[in-house]
Amino acid sequence: MSEFLRFFRQNLKEPGLLVWALFFAFLSATSLGVGLVGMIPVVKLIVDEQDKNRGLVDWAERYNEADHDFDVPQWIISRLPTDRFDGVILIISGLAILTLFGAICNFMHQYFSITLAAKTSASIRQRVYEHVLRLPVTLVSYQGPSQFIARIIRDAADIQRGIVSLTGKAVANVTKGFVAFGVALFAGGSLTMAALVVVPIVAFILRKLGKRIRRGTKGALHGQEELLRLSTETLHGLRAVKANTGERISFERFSVKNDEVVHQYLKARLARALSTPLLEIIAFVAVGGLVIFAAKSIIDGSLSMDRFMLALGSLAVAGSSLKPLARIVNEIQAASAPAERLAEVLSYELEEVGEAKPDMPRHTKTIVFEGIGLTYPGKDDPALDDVSLKIEHGQRIAIVGPNGSGKTTLLSMIPRLLIPDSGRVLIDGEDVMGFNLHSIRTQVGVVTQETILFRGSIEENIAYGLTDVTHDQIIEASKHARCHGFIENIPGGYKANLLELGASLSGGQRQRLAIARALLRNPSILILDEATSQIDAESEAQISDAINEFSKDRTVLLIAHRLATVISADRIVVMDEGKIVDQGKHDELLKRCELYRRLNQTQMLASA
Repeated sequence: MSEFLRFFRQNLKEPGLLVWALFFAFLSATSLGVGLVGMIPVVKLIVDEQDKNRGLVDWAERYNEADHDFDVPQWIISRLPTDRFDGVILIISGLAILTLFGAICNFMHQYFSITLAAKTSASIRQRVYEHVLRLPVTLVSYQGPSQFIARIIRDAADIQRGIVSLTGKAVANVTKGFVAFGVALFAGGSLTMAALVVVPIVAFILRKLGKRIRRGTKGALHGQEELLRLSTETLHGLRAVKANTGERISFERFSVKNDEVVHQYLKARLARALSTPLLEIIAFVAVGGLVIFAAKSIIDGSLSMDRFMLALGSLAVAGSSLKPLARIVNEIQAASAPAERLAEVLSYELEEVGEAKPDMPRHTKTIVFEGIGLTYPGKDDPALDDVSLKIEHGQRIAIVGPNGSGKTTLLSMIPRLLIPDSGRVLIDGEDVMGFNLHSIRTQVGVVTQETILFRGSIEENIAYGLTDVTHDQIIEASKHARCHGFIENIPGGYKANLLELGASLSGGQRQRLAIARALLRNPSILILDEATSQIDAESEAQISDAINEFSKDRTVLLIAHRLATVISADRIVVMDEGKIVDQGKHDELLKRCELYRRLNQTQMLASA
């Protein structure tokens, strides 16, 4: 529970809501206490056999005769009923008004506590989401996006339930329980002190059961991450699943993880099921003992019947208020696990943005990779091993090599999507680590083989990440990318909404939109990672012409398997096992580089 409380304090953005919630909880509990004390004259009016004619007027006068700092004003005494039954009606009416006031305060307490929980959990979701967006790509890829999605959505929701339990149910029950206990102490001190024996027993039980619940909940949350990962992979690749009759395998994998989640939840089952029955048994034993103790005191004359009834009634109210604490504590304990997981995400080190660093001037000279080395987390072999390469501004460089040779990893160093373990990336002679990250990425246009489109209009997808572009600029970029024609033929044109991941478009259409997005940025460096792999030969020729035209005064880096794309490059760089093994023109490499000859025969795809 301590982890949850610490996380709650750290993320409490509107303490005023908490103050108001506690204030109205106190008023609600106070009205309960006043109501319990107000039952004393009711009981006396009903059960007092010594003087059947004694009423509220007589009580008020007797009170004023005693030595008190405050006397009941005479104008109030003159208006009190003299009949005992009328006195009961008057007090009950007053208690009814007090109960209404308490109900209003209780409503306001719940209103503010629920508002606090919703706003705090929303703030936590926002904070964690922003934090994850600024994490290094390697960390998110290594741990898996589904893990972070589960924590942002599911864990934040569990935190919200925990906050409601803490600031709403727990505060209401504890304040009412303590006020009722105070009234019981006032009515029968020795009787109430005897009841305190059960408090450490209850605390010990709740602590032991809470630990088991927290462990089980943490395991279940981890299992749900795996369920989310499996579900996401399967549904995004549903065509491949059906085409390869993989429904049974997918079902079996999901079933195994689903059983693991159930197993983890059942670990906490015993603790959850035992908490309430154990407390009920303890409560019964405690009340039975108190009745025996009270009976002896009444018989001995040390405790009056009216005070015994008030003390016992107040203890009953206190017990009924504190009884749900077992369930509430369980809920708060269950919220400790997601609090730990969210705190873990927020402890991850962010990628260095360098907001105080200068903006990178527009690239006009060279790009230099100087002794670059990188090993991915969890891997033994380096993805890049002492790679050095110099590229002049305006050159068109093609990078080829077998899968896993480090091509994409190397080019990801330019926009600082990846940070080398050793070596430097220099643009125009300056280390990219010395510049503001945003200024670097605004100069780099990237098109990958895996096209990412978002739910929204076509226009919004092309302009993604930019806020100061016009519709005419979007159309111009679309024309360069040869996608203006098919966009106009879609109902709604540029305003048409895309399905999730652009599922309403063909692979080639999605790639052309991605190229238009990159061209719209007017980059000084253009990175094309298999950017035309899903485009037919005719479209590829058109896009190649557009890129050739667009490439003037820009440095273009291509990872390609298309022979025409490779041949047209100013230089071809051949990579294998994280190293550059050769570089030169097509004809030169065919003569001297065995790997390039093999790639040319097995992987290079001819174009029309």
